[in-house]
Amino acid sequence: MTAEAAGARTPVAELTYGEASRELDEIVAFFEQGDLDVDQLVGHLERATAIVEELDRRLRRTRAQVETLVPRLEAATDPEREDGVEQMDVVDEAEAEDRTPGLF
Repeated sequence: MTAEAAGARTPVAELTYGEASRELDEIVAFFEQGDLDVDQLVGHLERATAIVEELDRRLRRTRAQVETLVPRLEAATDPEREDGVEQMDVVDEAEAEDRTPGLF
């Protein structure tokens, strides 16, 4: 990667998870090639570090969200909720109209 291309890179925080992962794979391939370009070494190492930190931050945030949402989802879908109130069955509109007493 040229110095010009390195300067034009998208900020890590703006990359999607997939884009960041692919770029990290490219950087790892650079390190594995064996014949390292010393001029690019530090730049690639800094970029890889920033990507790993960002992906780790996203994974931690996602894990926290999942740990919060799963119990809420389980409680919301439990037929006998903790508050002792049984949830009503979901009824489609046509069936609901059949159950609604008419005024005439």
